[in-house]
Amino acid sequence: MPSLDLTGRATSYFEFWPLWLMYLPVFFQWILLSIRHRSLTLPLIANPAVPLSGMVGVAKSFVFEVAGDFARRWILPWVVYEVSDKCVDIQAERIVKLLSERGLSLPIVGKPDIGCRGVGVKLLQNKEELLEYLKWFPLRGSIQFQQLSRWNAEAGVFYVRHPGSTKGEITSVTLKYTPYVVGDGESTLGELVGADPRAKNLQHLYTARHAERWKKVIPRNEPYQLIFAASHSRGAIFRDAGEIFHDEGLLQTLDKIFEDIPGFFYGRLDIKFNNIQSLSQGKDFEIIEINGASSESINIWDRNTKFGTAIKTLLQQYDTLFKIGEKNRERGHKAPALIALYKAWRYETDLVKKYPLND
Repeated sequence: MPSLDLTGRATSYFEFWPLWLMYLPVFFQWILLSIRHRSLTLPLIANPAVPLSGMVGVAKSFVFEVAGDFARRWILPWVVYEVSDKCVDIQAERIVKLLSERGLSLPIVGKPDIGCRGVGVKLLQNKEELLEYLKWFPLRGSIQFQQLSRWNAEAGVFYVRHPGSTKGEITSVTLKYTPYVVGDGESTLGELVGADPRAKNLQHLYTARHAERWKKVIPRNEPYQLIFAASHSRGAIFRDAGEIFHDEGLLQTLDKIFEDIPGFFYGRLDIKFNNIQSLSQGKDFEIIEINGASSESINIWDRNTKFGTAIKTLLQQYDTLFKIGEKNRERGHKAPALIALYKAWRYETDLVKKYPLND
């Protein structure tokens, strides 16, 4: 990863506005586009490979399951487990056995199979942490356990390919940095966070998560990572990296991957990678998630992105969704009723409230 430049402003002035406020222009655009295309739900067939195009209420693992052998070579191995009862000891034994059968083991990443914005994602180092995770996981909720990547560097890559085309487009690449503070042997964790130019503005994201250590002194020169899941809403730092990706190698590799995921045309890949050079060549990276129709082009959360540019990017995204949906309708796909979207949203919203706190 390039060194993180922390000079200048810590955040953009709109970076942590309520989401409904940021998406208000998208709402009005959606109405206008619905009239133009004669359908309120056309974006929900932009990715026919997954229910509702992956807009909401769809399992993260669904796209993985429909991927072919070539695409799966780039996806970090995973397994899904449904919590069937509240006896955590029995559940943990079943999970450890299941992981072993799939060639996986602790430590492992646990995350809700249905959810968004990094909710409930935790690194489970041992069986004790797995037991604690299960205590707080809702009954009949599904957990996706995924192998921990060998690399720490992470990026969000937005990919779009129109139906009938063999070549897609990378519309944005955004580097994700997980914030940390460094102990001085005198200050508590809370004091270190309060002295950090960016973290001090996001203390509401960190206090509950680190309650046990908040008032404890961090040893001198010891780095303390504030988050594990590199999600913006959890406090991750995003930097627009579009300007440094001029090599066609990454696009060529993604074209081959999505040729092997029939019916998926629009979304963001969250990936771990070795280094910038190999990533730009389409080598040495691992896919941890493939997000569908509700994906954001997360370069809008770079502190230097202008408000007008961020809104323009969101509007372009949803205009593209409608256009792809229109092409898929012409190919015989039928847009679902609006009630299907509402039910999926309610289902996911209710689940998210029950998930464990993040790392």
